[in-house]
Amino acid sequence: MIRLQNALFSAACFLSLISPSAQAHSVTPLSHFQMPSTMIARVQFKNYKLEMGKLNQLHLDVAGIDIKNKSADVVINDAEFRKLQELGFDVSVSMSTLLMRGPDTQYKNPAEIETLLNDFHARFPDLTQLKEVGKSLQGRSIWAIKISAQANIHSPNKPVVLFNGMHHAREVMGPEVALDIIETLLTNYGKNNKITHWVDSTEIWVMPMFNVDGNNIVWNEDNMWRKNARDNFGVDINRNYPYAWGSCNGSSAFKHAQDYRGTAPASEPETKVMMNLVKEIRPVFDISYHSYSELVIYPMGCDGKRTQNADVVEKIGKEMGSKLGYTAGTAWETLYSVDGSDIDWMYSEYQVIPYVIEVNSSKDGFQPDYSKRAPTVELNRQAWQHLLDRLDGPGIRGVVTAKNKNVSDFNVKVQKKNGTVFVDYMNYKGNADGSFHVVLNPGDYKLTISGPSIQTNIQETSVGQSRTDLNINL
Repeated sequence: MIRLQNALFSAACFLSLISPSAQAHSVTPLSHFQMPSTMIARVQFKNYKLEMGKLNQLHLDVAGIDIKNKSADVVINDAEFRKLQELGFDVSVSMSTLLMRGPDTQYKNPAEIETLLNDFHARFPDLTQLKEVGKSLQGRSIWAIKISAQANIHSPNKPVVLFNGMHHAREVMGPEVALDIIETLLTNYGKNNKITHWVDSTEIWVMPMFNVDGNNIVWNEDNMWRKNARDNFGVDINRNYPYAWGSCNGSSAFKHAQDYRGTAPASEPETKVMMNLVKEIRPVFDISYHSYSELVIYPMGCDGKRTQNADVVEKIGKEMGSKLGYTAGTAWETLYSVDGSDIDWMYSEYQVIPYVIEVNSSKDGFQPDYSKRAPTVELNRQAWQHLLDRLDGPGIRGVVTAKNKNVSDFNVKVQKKNGTVFVDYMNYKGNADGSFHVVLNPGDYKLTISGPSIQTNIQETSVGQSRTDLNINL
């Protein structure tokens, strides 16, 4: 998820961004003069927020950040290193070689992911549904596995959760966390009461490796490749989603930039695959696994923007951050503005409560030794298990029916009681199977159910520390 752009700029344009008294300039990347990156350097800040903002404006290849130590890692060449020095940045070549070497061979490639998923399904046929959810640009299968009791039967009474790994090809730890989710749930079902409850009561979808083409490039051509396999430059899938696409300087229009957003919203087949899956399964929660920087990121991505129900979304994000020892915040609070991301699209389109978790630190980088796998996945169990627990926490879930049939097209207007009056809180788009699941904090709420083929219905209810189930028959 970390923004990566690899382009040279004129020194005059650089200075115009750094100097408060300089005149405004139009900054044009000289991508046709692009030189190969030769190093990973560390930029040390005195004022993290201010100087990170200035570094971001330079459109360099920012690999990761360390908020606690006020630093950022940049993948650059000799010319860019000299320019940073000229501009007064405290920059030094990183002594670590972990970031530049190829992945440990125990990390997975697309074929190995497919083999592992087939094996899980063969071992646990009643608890899993294996699905090819779509094809990549180069025609590779993108796989997801559903974990639930009687997995081949969909139940509107069960909430759905989605976990996905590897939007960005070089971030090899993401699929390992996803595979650990699958293994932990399946091998402990019937042995651990909490896990058995989650699997019995929830539909848990896991997509371990989303960017299969990009990962193939990592193994065979360029271990630092990030994007998909579009032509010879690639598109950053996680800047290609329709919501706020290209709207707040949170992505690049230049093809060779590492956060290139593509020619149009959802131009990439991989983006459409994720969008179609989310539309079909309608998850309550989502975690998208990335690396690195030890962050929990929640929507929205553009500077100053927040979700309608930020009191819920941000509270849960901070709870996960506390469990992990990671910093929690929006992208613009922790890094910089981001547009066209998966979590912003999921939230805006379907009110999914989604998070990006950036695993590992700058000491580990994108491709740490495989011995780092065990402590990473064990730590991250605390976060995904917290979301599964939260499905039973404060909120309202139900199924809307009319004439004994589930209503497929409806909206839920949620108002929260403030003193003696109800005030607008959020709007929720109902699921095609007739279900809805609104995660809330304790309080008194009014729900207005409306749709083109149903009579408007108003329900008032109190939400305590556990979920309120409210089925509505119109």
